[in-house]
Amino acid sequence: MTVLVVSGTGTEIGKTVVTAAVAALARAAGRTVAVLKPAQTGVAPGEHGDVAEVLRLAGDDVTGAELARFPEPLAPNTAARRAGMTAVRPAEVAEAAEKLAAEHDLVLVEGAGGLLVRLDDEGGTLADVARLLGAPVLVVTPAGLGTLNMAALTGEALRARGIACAGVVVGSWPAEPDLASRCNLADLPESSGSPLVGLVPEGAGQLSGADFRAAAPGWLGPELGGDWSL
Repeated sequence: MTVLVVSGTGTEIGKTVVTAAVAALARAAGRTVAVLKPAQTGVAPGEHGDVAEVLRLAGDDVTGAELARFPEPLAPNTAARRAGMTAVRPAEVAEAAEKLAAEHDLVLVEGAGGLLVRLDDEGGTLADVARLLGAPVLVVTPAGLGTLNMAALTGEALRARGIACAGVVVGSWPAEPDLASRCNLADLPESSGSPLVGLVPEGAGQLSGADFRAAAPGWLGPELGGDWSL
């Protein structure tokens, strides 16, 4: 694949760390990689954002790009409107991703929140970006209660739009998983309609870049360049 869109079933569930892990494995395989963040919210100018975190973990030889930054931690369209700034439209995101794809082997587009969070006031979403690009979506989900419903809804939304799913990754697998988390490993593929292709342990984002890159192959399956297996 040339472009892979990374979305979540919600927010603060490990999308950035999963994006960094995919980027790290691609770089280890000798591929050139770019990471595109269409809309960074909740971060002031000059502060460390998601793209900077991906580069810290995956390596500074990854190309990072951010189209817009809005100060309040809200949905991109709401954050843009409240800041009096121009929202990012799906066509702009697709154009930026295509330009990066012309110069890189893999472009990772990391969304904000879930698949249908609005980018602009016209209703444009990350799903529209994936559709314009003809790109598959990697779905990041939490481990515990509630994740089956969220994964099912996301999978249904993708299928309704004719968008391929590249699989499901648990973005923060607990050190001591409870019963619901353990059962969800078996149930997530059926609920989402897509295979489970990785478990990233909680705290992975706190590792040094070198330790993160060394451990990443054990978190993601062969579909994403790793050797993880359920």
